[in-house]
Formats: sequence, C-alpha cells, structure tokens
Amino acid sequence: MAVHRKRFRVEDIAGGEMPILDVTEEAGPMHSEIMAELRAIRAQMAKGTAPLSGSAAMAAIDASTAHELSEARTMLDTYRAQIEQCEKLKVELDLIHDAIDRTKREIATLHGKSFDGGEMAKVNGELGAVVGGTEQATQQILEAAESIDQAASAMSKVDSVDQQKRLADDIQERVISIFEACNFQDLTGQRISKVMTTMKFIEQHINAMMEIWGGVDAIKAHVPAPVDNRSEDEKLLNGPKLAGDAGHASQDDIDALFD
Repeated sequence: MAVHRKRFRVEDIAGGEMPILDVTEEAGPMHSEIMAELRAIRAQMAKGTAPLSGSAAMAAIDASTAHELSEARTMLDTYRAQIEQCEKLKVELDLIHDAIDRTKREIATLHGKSFDGGEMAKVNGELGAVVGGTEQATQQILEAAESIDQAASAMSKVDSVDQQKRLADDIQERVISIFEACNFQDLTGQRISKVMTTMKFIEQHINAMMEIWGGVDAIKAHVPAPVDNRSEDEKLLNGPKLAGDAGHASQDDIDALFD
C-alpha cells in the first residue's frame, strides 16, 4: 500500500516537486513483524502464565475449603457424640435421682410411723408386757400347782369330813386360779400381733427400698462376709428350735447316744 505524502506550500511556491518515497516495501515488513510479535506475546499470555496461576489459585482455594469442611464435619461428629453421651448420662442421673427420692420417701414413712420414739417405745412396751405377763402367769400356775399338791397330800391323811371338804374347796380354788392364769396367752397373742404388724410394715418398706436398688440379688453383692465373733459357749446356745430349723439335735439323736 502506497503512502500518500502531503504536499507542502513551499513546494508549490517553488514550482518544483519533491520525489515521493515509496515506503511500502520498508514499512510493510516491520509492521508485520511487530504485529506478529504482539500476537505471539498475546498467545503466550493467553495460554501460559495467567491461566495457570488462576488454576493454581482455584486449586489452592478448593483444597483449603475441602480441608476446612472436613475439619468442620469432624468437629460436628465430635459434638454429636458428646451430646449423645450427655443425654445418656442425663438419663442415668434421672434414674438415680428418682431412686434416691423414692428411697427418701420410704425412709421418711418408716421414721414417721415405725422408727420414731413413740412407736418404738410402744413396741418395746408390748414386748416387755408379754415377758412380764408370761412370768407372772407362770408363777401363779406354779404356786397353785404346789398348793394343790399339798392339799391332796393332806386330804389323804385326815379322816374328818369337814377337813376334807375344806381341802377340796382349796384345791378347787387353786384350779380356778390356774385357769385364770392361763388367760395370759390371749393377752400375749394380742400384744405379739401388734408387734408383728409393726414388723411387717417395716419389712414391706425395706423390701420396697431393696427393689428400688435392684432387688435382693443386687443387695447381696454388697453384703460383707459374715464374721462369727461368738465364744464357744455362745455358739452352743442356739435357743429353742423352730419347725424346719437346721443344725439342732433331735430327740432321736439324743436317744441314739445312749443305745
């Protein structure tokens, strides 16, 4: 492409014309080379460093985000597990609180109706009355039996009808006295029934407390081993035998010693 050169006024005045230089051949290759270099630089910039830097930055951002997300999930799992453990602990604590509260109510009931001073004094009084009444009745029966024996012996030695009648009347009075003394068993039964009612009430509430804490089997695990601190003589004093008691010698065992 030819370059149009502007004509200056001096040239018109001089009437001459300056030669027009054809710069097409010189400008064309240089322009093309410059444009080619620019295109090459632009292509390198488009395909090279800038996109790679952007990809690396995005990759770094994605890796950081993924790491933070993983840490957040791990923390949430940890918190969730801790919350579950806290819920289980709360359930166990509620059960313990309920058991303690029920046990306190049972103890309060026992204390209010059985273990207070008045009730226990009443029980002790009833048992003391049983012992005293039994002793008094026994003494009365023995005295009457002794008087009857004496009167019967005297009756066999006297011949007077009047004396025999007096002795017979005395024997009859002593027999009536024995009958009266035997009434102690009715009073004793009533007193022991009162004591047994109190003992059954205590037993019921103690069993209820044992059930609260797992029953008899759970309590047995905490019972210390029994230690017998009795002397040799005390070990032989087992008291009267009850029906079904083991460890007592029967009359047959005693008779067998003399065979």
